[in-house]
Amino acid sequence: MDLSKMPNEKKLYLCKWYFRAGFILLPFVWAVNAIWFAKEAFVTPQYEEQKQIKRYVIFSAVGAAIWSAALIAWVVTFQTQRTSWGEFADSISF
Repeated sequence: MDLSKMPNEKKLYLCKWYFRAGFILLPFVWAVNAIWFAKEAFVTPQYEEQKQIKRYVIFSAVGAAIWSAALIAWVVTFQTQRTSWGEFADSISF
């Protein structure tokens, strides 16, 4: 979708919708929101809704980064400690 063809109110609505969707344990949506609206928030000339879009983009990027860090920490912990966890590790893996 080309954001330049959308009215500013619709951009804000879409950015806000993606941000809220990220709270349903979908950090990938936050990453998409941050990447997709980054140019709109930081590069395009100023307009009224841009301040709110910028806030949602920043929060989406921070949320995606926190989720990514948590996921990486879990994967590293599980992979390095799997054998020492014994039967419990077997029961939580596929």
